[in-house]
Amino acid sequence: MKLSKLSALAVTTALCAPSAFAEEMANELTLVSWGGAYQASQHKAYVEPYLAQNPDVKIIWDESSAEAVAKIRAMNEAGNVTWDLVDVVASDSMRLCDEGLAEELDHDEVLAEAPDGTSASEDFGDLIVSDCFVPQIVYSTTFGYRTDLIDQPDSVCAIFDTEKYPGKRSLQKRPIDNMEWALYCDGVAKDEIYDVLGTDEGVDRALAKLDTIKDQVVWWTAGAETPQLLADGEVVMGSTFNGRLFSAIAEQNQPIGMLWDMQSFDLDGWIVPAGLPADRKARVMDFLKFATDTQRLADQAAYISYGPARASSAPLVGKHAELGIDMAPHMPTDPANAGNVHSYDYEWWADNRDDLDAKFQAWLAK
Repeated sequence: MKLSKLSALAVTTALCAPSAFAEEMANELTLVSWGGAYQASQHKAYVEPYLAQNPDVKIIWDESSAEAVAKIRAMNEAGNVTWDLVDVVASDSMRLCDEGLAEELDHDEVLAEAPDGTSASEDFGDLIVSDCFVPQIVYSTTFGYRTDLIDQPDSVCAIFDTEKYPGKRSLQKRPIDNMEWALYCDGVAKDEIYDVLGTDEGVDRALAKLDTIKDQVVWWTAGAETPQLLADGEVVMGSTFNGRLFSAIAEQNQPIGMLWDMQSFDLDGWIVPAGLPADRKARVMDFLKFATDTQRLADQAAYISYGPARASSAPLVGKHAELGIDMAPHMPTDPANAGNVHSYDYEWWADNRDDLDAKFQAWLAK
């Protein structure tokens, strides 16, 4: 994913059209997301306006996106898929699509055009990384730090420098990002990271680097954990999603700074679980078309600092809905924040995630 493409992104709208799948639609939807500030932004930007237009519909939130792949596999095996629309990262959408557990979509058929008539597939462009994936946002995983407890770090490698920056750190309990940062801070060039990580020696090298701070790490599974750990002073720095840090800094006035160096760009979006009954699928498609139009994605950027995935949305990104501050400088794609970024390899992780997960969990258990 190229930075030039990302920097053009933001958010916009088109009116919801009748579903092409069925006249009868279920009146209850179970949406799966990540909780916290991000889910709140989804609720405000597109769930509330959808419910205003469809007052008979009931929407239930489930905050299990971090476990989406495992749970969808289990539901499919049991023959009881209870989720209707699931928010996942791009690499997980590719895994679910490859396994036949997510619906393949004709994006131009099921999604709204841009206001100027540009097709959905052109408007989303190369952010449609899977036939099953509908992108919502561009975000990054980066680091926050306590401004009153440590000096301002200027490199992601500060996470491994416990002498200059003493104190606990928080890292996500998964190999993604941690393995790449470990190799980068062990001297591997950015453009060679995945070549090295694709070898047993490279995996061992990354884990050995992480071993140097293992006893100083608090492992997190939900994006809201690091901001809370930072606010409570339980860690002095930690990784999380840039929007969660924005919320802690701008909305809660916490003594937290943001480190953009080697921020890891990623995509987040919807998948539709395979095999839904016709009435549920019809309601899902109706909501999906509404929730991913130009205006709705632009509206989301008024609540959280994630770049919308539609090019047509970018000109509509304005000020924070409550604070009144310009949101553009707080986006991970802003040039001032994107001097040294990590380009996440979706296909590599889709192919290697299960194997690396097993090795990472075995390392954690040692």
